[in-house]
Amino acid sequence: MDESDRKTRLLREIGLTGLVATGVCSMMGASINVVPIMIQRSVPGIGSSVVEAYLFSIIPASLAALSYAILSSAMPRAGGSYVYASRALSPYLGFVASFSQWFGLSIAIGVISYLIVPFFRDICLVLGWLELASTLDAGPVRLFLSLLILWSFVALNLKGVRIYEKTLVPLMLIMFALGSVVIVSGFLFDHQDFISAVFQESGYVIPDPEISRLGISDYLAASAILFTSFIGFDSIAQAGGEARNPARNLPLAIGMAVAIVGIFDMLFTAAIYHAVPWSYIAEKAQSQDLTAPGLLGYLLPDGLTVAIILGAAVALLNDLPAMLLSVSRLMFSWAEDGIIPSGIAKIDKGSGVPRVATMLSGCMASIGIVGSYLASDFFLGIDILVTSMLVNFIFMCLAVLVLPKRNREIANEVTVLNSWAARKAVALFGIVLLTLFLAVHVWKDLNNDLIAWYFHSTFVWLLVMGIATLIYFYEVSRLKNKGISINEVVSNLPSE
Repeated sequence: MDESDRKTRLLREIGLTGLVATGVCSMMGASINVVPIMIQRSVPGIGSSVVEAYLFSIIPASLAALSYAILSSAMPRAGGSYVYASRALSPYLGFVASFSQWFGLSIAIGVISYLIVPFFRDICLVLGWLELASTLDAGPVRLFLSLLILWSFVALNLKGVRIYEKTLVPLMLIMFALGSVVIVSGFLFDHQDFISAVFQESGYVIPDPEISRLGISDYLAASAILFTSFIGFDSIAQAGGEARNPARNLPLAIGMAVAIVGIFDMLFTAAIYHAVPWSYIAEKAQSQDLTAPGLLGYLLPDGLTVAIILGAAVALLNDLPAMLLSVSRLMFSWAEDGIIPSGIAKIDKGSGVPRVATMLSGCMASIGIVGSYLASDFFLGIDILVTSMLVNFIFMCLAVLVLPKRNREIANEVTVLNSWAARKAVALFGIVLLTLFLAVHVWKDLNNDLIAWYFHSTFVWLLVMGIATLIYFYEVSRLKNKGISINEVVSNLPSE
């Protein structure tokens, strides 16, 4: 191997446990502690049906995860979704699909960083530190702390995947332990307990909820947002260039992560709504950012409340290193194929990490933080993530269908679902359900009464895709001038 090879070679150092932790920690943070609560603001008509909407979202998520498992078994490389779509569909669709994903996930990293601060605010409230809690809620302070949290984890990722794995797994275990306390506590108490506790503490009487009919559009819109609980399996695919025994471990880790998160998230969400009336959540969510542990604080001793809020903060912090790994490896894979400047794929000799790609991803995530601050609402970032990931997953299902026709040699390496009929059924049903989710999500966004076009996630996403298209054709023309055909580049998998 010559010097140039060593500069661009990722190290296969992440085992099965690290891959599962990557997927789980990319999913379980905001997806259990914030989104199932604040969805009452985003989809006001969902009411008491959050758990049912969550259960429905598991179906297309499982189909998308199976598609990823199929493709990862045959193409275990860094930048999974880009490699899959570019080799199975076309280099343009591969780049656009993965750029959509990169943008959505990077913005989500910023949103999660922005959401962590209210958890520390809630701890201060429990401990009676009202002045400090008020300071943490102040806009500029929250902005600064969010950026500090984000770049601390960028620095962690720059240390290399060995430190990354050693940090992620223990934090994941802490997250499960303290999250289990929330589940047990939620099922030990009921609505009447909560109503009494709120009245005793504040004198506020929670009114009986108004009975309203849930429209199918509200149900599907909520399911599309709750679908983001499962996007973490994509992070496993992006780590394909650093996984040990990737043909076996990548599909296995995807399946394990989806099953673990599906069961835990469902129990967590059901426990919260078992203890707290949805009408109270819906009312308070309109004026403040709520957290699941913060709500249970009315029912639990202060010490236990602080513990579960810390557990929730750990869960959100866990999202950051796994998602940063994911988005940086997408940029690495583009650079390896020459679609963006090749210097972005340069590997740091000491850490084995694509330093420039990681830093650039951190910069995009910072935009997500600033956007949440300026908009005074993080759900724009969540909506952008939903649009981006649904588009990406539709392309992944399509890639499963087209791969045997476009590249039979790679298709023959698939080891998940040996029956072509089974793989075809998974892909087709996935396309139908994911397209339905996307259509409802876009319809809901376009019909929202917002003050400016840039608060509509659909318009922001279309603008970003236009920019991605310009980047693609500019870089491809530069390759062509050098005598390099992008179609020839993507006819084979990237080198190890």
